[in-house]
Amino acid sequence: MKKDIFFEPLFGPGWPPLSALRRYGLARTGKHWFATGGKGSGGLSLELAITPSLVSAPLVLAAIWALVWAFPAIAAEGEGSFAVDGGRSTVIAVAALPPPDRTLSRIAFGSCLHQGKPQPIWQAIKAVSPELMVMAGDAVYGSTNEATIAPLEQAYAAQAANPEFQAARAVLPMLAIWDDHDFGRNDAGGDYPLKGDAARLFEAFWGAVPERPAPFEKSSGGLYQVRTFGASGSRVQVILLDTRWFRSPLKPKKANFPHWGRYEPDTDAASSGASEKTLLGETQWRWLEAVLSEPADLRILVSSIQVLAEGHGFERWGNLPAERARLLGLLGGAAGRTVIVSGDRHYGAFYEARSGSLPNLGSGSRLVEMTASALNVASGGPAQDTQMAPLVSNIIGADNFGLAEIDWPARTVTLSLRTLDGSVAASHVVAF
Repeated sequence: MKKDIFFEPLFGPGWPPLSALRRYGLARTGKHWFATGGKGSGGLSLELAITPSLVSAPLVLAAIWALVWAFPAIAAEGEGSFAVDGGRSTVIAVAALPPPDRTLSRIAFGSCLHQGKPQPIWQAIKAVSPELMVMAGDAVYGSTNEATIAPLEQAYAAQAANPEFQAARAVLPMLAIWDDHDFGRNDAGGDYPLKGDAARLFEAFWGAVPERPAPFEKSSGGLYQVRTFGASGSRVQVILLDTRWFRSPLKPKKANFPHWGRYEPDTDAASSGASEKTLLGETQWRWLEAVLSEPADLRILVSSIQVLAEGHGFERWGNLPAERARLLGLLGGAAGRTVIVSGDRHYGAFYEARSGSLPNLGSGSRLVEMTASALNVASGGPAQDTQMAPLVSNIIGADNFGLAEIDWPARTVTLSLRTLDGSVAASHVVAF
C-alpha cells in the first residue's frame, strides 16, 4: 500500500521549513520536494505538481490537507493517484500489480511513449487483457540540459494528465524501467549529473522501486529490480535492468564503421580503457548473478537497449562487447529458459542467437530477443540496419507492442509484436 507525491520545483517565500513538514513524510531532494508514505485500504499514488508562482502558505496547507485528510476518502474508492496542477485536480486510478503467488499467462511490453502525441495503441493492448504491462523505457520524453530537471518534470506531468494514459493505467498493472529519455538526456549514461533527480522523479511517477537486499541496497544507486510471479512449475521471473545509471561512455564511430548510427564496439582496451568500462556496474552485476540463481521456470530479462542486435551503430550491448559476453555467459548458466525484451529503437523486431554465434554463448544455447518499440513514436519508415544475423524477422516501422503468451501445460511462450489494430506483425515461439 503506497502513495507517492511529486512536487515541481518550489521557490520563494511561503514554503514552510523542513522541520515543519517532516511529520507529513516530506523530504527535500535538491530543489524538489517529494513525499512518500502509505495510508488507506488501497494502494494510492498522490502526485502534486505545484508551479512556483502558486507557492504560498495556504496552498501548502491545502496540499497537506489532501495528503492527510482527503487521502482516506479517495483510497476508499480504490487504488489511484491524485494530481494537483495549477489549482486543477484529477483522480487517476492505478491498477494494482498481481500478487506474487499469481500465475501469469499474458504479459505485454512497450517502450517509447511520447506524452504529447496521441496514444491509440492502448486500445489494442487492453483488448488482449494482459495481466501485467511492462514499460521498457522512454515512457516520457523530457530531455534536459545540465542546469535543470524541469523539462523531465513537465514531461511526467503531461503524461499523468494524458487521458489515454490515465485510462490505460487504471486497468493495466504496470512495471517500468527507464531509458535515456526518462533518464533525462539522449544516450546519457553514468556521468549524467542529474540522474539522482531523475530517479526521484521516476519513483514519484511509477512508485518506489522495491528495496534490494544487502549489499545491493537502493542507496548504491540504480533502479534495477526483479518481480517473481507464480508457484514452482509456473513461476515467471521478470528482471528489469538499469542500463543507464552506471554505464560508461560509448565510443563514437569512425568513418570506416560500416553501419549507420553513432557508436561502434569499444574493443581497443589499450587506448580507451574498454576493459574497465561497464554497462551495469559491478553492484548490479552481482545482484543479477544472485537473481539468476533463484528458481524460475521462465525468465524475462528486460533491457531498455538491444542485447543481441548487430547491423547498426546506435545504443546496444554490442557497443561494450565484454559486457555483452558477460551477460550471455550468465544467462547461459541460469536454470530455466530466458527470453529478452528490449525497446529504444523505434522499430520492432526479433533476434535469435544460438551457441557459437556470439562470444560466450554456451553450447546448446538458444537466446531469443523481442524488441518492442515504439508505442506511439515508431519510425514510420524502413530501417537502415544491415539485414544480418541474429535478426530473424522483418523490422517493423509501425507503432507496436509486444505480448508474451505463456502456455504452462505445453511449456511454451509465444512472443508476438502487434500493431495498432492488434494484428500480429511478427511472432516467435520459445519452448522452456
